[in-house]
Amino acid sequence: MSGTARTRTIARAAVRADISQAAFELTRQRGFHNITVDDMAAAAGVSRSTLLRYFGSKEEAVLSAFDVHAVRFAAALRARPPAEDEWTALRRAMEGVVEYYLDDPAGALAISQLIFDTPALFGRQLEKTHSWRPTLTAALAARAGLTGPIPLALEVKAAAALDCLNIAVERWAASDGKLDLEALLDEGFDTLSSVQTTAVTT
Repeated sequence: MSGTARTRTIARAAVRADISQAAFELTRQRGFHNITVDDMAAAAGVSRSTLLRYFGSKEEAVLSAFDVHAVRFAAALRARPPAEDEWTALRRAMEGVVEYYLDDPAGALAISQLIFDTPALFGRQLEKTHSWRPTLTAALAARAGLTGPIPLALEVKAAAALDCLNIAVERWAASDGKLDLEALLDEGFDTLSSVQTTAVTT
């Protein structure tokens, strides 16, 4: 990538982040169903067409902060040591996602609670997280050096790990951030690991 292209990419990402932050703040103040795309655009100081060029919908404008998580998660998963079992690799690779919640707990809590309290946002967020599954499944297969058809077991493990993340974040948000998110994730993954161990030994 040339220097000019890199500068444009950085500038575009900055504009996208600014619009998303403005959309989120307006949604938090007035409620998701009480604002329009035009309201979001005005709050961000851009035109409606500009907002829709960066985001295809109101939901996407608010939820865009989560777009990079799947890419980071998959890259971290591929980089985990081959000797690790898959559950451990998935849990450790998830640290990059968890950092989002730990770096700015107040901000992450606010957007998480807004999502869980707004059915339209919650439904879209579940769809977004579900869409990570093929990427994580492919990362598990690549890490194992597999070629050809991907075993069903890897897809099931990727899906279970994502469910564990969703449940842990939901409980963390419901506690107003009082519960330890990492402890919740560890408990969830320990449960998954124990289920697998039981299945193997019975």
